[in-house]
Amino acid sequence: MRRAAIALVLTAAGLVPLLRYHPSTATVPSAASTSSGGSTPSTASSGSSPTTGSTPSGSAIRTVTGSEVDTEFGPYRVQVTFNGSTITDVQMVETPSDRRSQRIAESAAPTLRQEALTSQSARIDTVSGATATSEAYAQSLQAAIDARS
Repeated sequence: MRRAAIALVLTAAGLVPLLRYHPSTATVPSAASTSSGGSTPSTASSGSSPTTGSTPSGSAIRTVTGSEVDTEFGPYRVQVTFNGSTITDVQMVETPSDRRSQRIAESAAPTLRQEALTSQSARIDTVSGATATSEAYAQSLQAAIDARS
């Protein structure tokens, strides 16, 4: 009798989270549309769109958008800012539309950005739990570096 009571309590405790689970069906805008004021990134036939500015010291500040990299979870794209030949900033401007992939991308982005700024190249370590995001980030980053020159 005592075993039956314990089994019943454990079964009920296991069913409560299952019954309370409600999957989200709402569509969440991608990071690209929220970070750029609701507009989607422009797509050029070459996969990059450079913008050039100039600083008082004479070195050119240039922003280049890498090519869109499609993964099994959706597209990724980064935008790289160069000061001369130095990478000064990297931002993820396009991520997949599903919530889970967005959370993974948002949590991996700071680490990937720091890796890119430190290495000054697309040779960056993969973030654990974000392999597809890391690989797509590196590919888009390499495309932006190639398009810079």
